[in-house]
Amino acid sequence: MTDAQKITIDGKEYDLASLTDEAKNQLMNIRVADQKIASAQQDLAVLQTARNAYARALAEALPKVNQ
Repeated sequence: MTDAQKITIDGKEYDLASLTDEAKNQLMNIRVADQKIASAQQDLAVLQTARNAYARALAEALPKVNQ
């Protein structure tokens, strides 16, 4: 005997098989959006790291000023 796949939404548990096609489509849309958000966050981390490296390189390339 196999257990039905379940999902918890807003603290309530649902059998995936009992969801309407519209609900399944919206769930899929949420999953796709979550994946894209995670990818964008990874891209942002790469870009922030690159920006920091460029800022360090700029600081080293600037002429020294006596204060």
